[in-house]
Amino acid sequence: MKLNLPRTIEWINGKVRLINQLLLPHELKYIETKDWRRVAEAIRKMEIRGAPAIGVAAAFSLALFVQGLTTVDIGEAKEKLYKAAEYVKETRPTAVNLFWAIKRVLKAAEKAVSVSDLKEIVIEEALKIWREDEETNRRIGEIGERLIPDGGTVITICNAGSLATSYYGTATAPIYTSHLKGKDVKVIAMETRPYLQGARLTAWELKQAGIPVKIITDNSIGIVLMKERVDVALVGADRITRKGYVANKIGTYPLALVCNELKIPFYVVAPTSTIDLSIETGDQIVIEQRDPEEVLKIFGHRIAPEGVDAIYYAFDITPPKLINGIVTEARILEKPFEKSISQLLTSH
Repeated sequence: MKLNLPRTIEWINGKVRLINQLLLPHELKYIETKDWRRVAEAIRKMEIRGAPAIGVAAAFSLALFVQGLTTVDIGEAKEKLYKAAEYVKETRPTAVNLFWAIKRVLKAAEKAVSVSDLKEIVIEEALKIWREDEETNRRIGEIGERLIPDGGTVITICNAGSLATSYYGTATAPIYTSHLKGKDVKVIAMETRPYLQGARLTAWELKQAGIPVKIITDNSIGIVLMKERVDVALVGADRITRKGYVANKIGTYPLALVCNELKIPFYVVAPTSTIDLSIETGDQIVIEQRDPEEVLKIFGHRIAPEGVDAIYYAFDITPPKLINGIVTEARILEKPFEKSISQLLTSH
């Protein structure tokens, strides 16, 4: 059995090809470009989103940049690459994978002694990040699959699925692995206003994979978790601090609160690249505030009176006390997270 899912982002013959996720579920359309700025713009506009996917996209953007270099001076080429990296860094502030991928590409680039060398090194490092992401997600699936009983139901928010990665997903990886192993698994997807990533993206890809999924409104999680069978909550992460505070799509914190109240296991599922050891607590994470128009309108149609504004934080912070465990490609981290995270990253 194979997953019937398209590739989120690919490097094909010197071009980047990615799904325009703003058009899903109504239209599956690809953006194909050699323009590094176009890939950066796709990150900014959320045509591609999800922490691992935008990390890959950032790396590919820099790969396209060096591919187009015309200078023969290695010093000048590196200086231009650093400026391009700053441009890409400014696209979105919260997901640490973007900065992690850029840092990794720039570190590899330091070894280059010629422009041709620089091009080869940067492109190969970007491709490594892309390939490793898929393999990481598959390992996450194998490790996290045991959290889902046969006949069980998973609740999730936003899209930490294949569309949020190079392939396979993070929070969906245990779901897909369970499905491929023959388990009967069902999913409840929170719609995830205002971009509706749960309703548009998670539901779309689970349907493509043949996994039963039902959508609920974000504000119904209390009654749904009281009335419906839910065995486990699996959510993604855009940044995890060294003490285990988790930044994820807005609505994750309320889901964790309800799960905690009703004794439903709540797990964060993310690669180790999402862990940011430079910060301890949630208040140190920069939370992206997006255009209020994205709340005031749905698909271009205004739903609030003219003259009324909105508050739009794109992410929230879930404290470690509400989290049962963090599923990584190495193992499931347990509390106290500061200790298990430190042990993992010093041995990984």
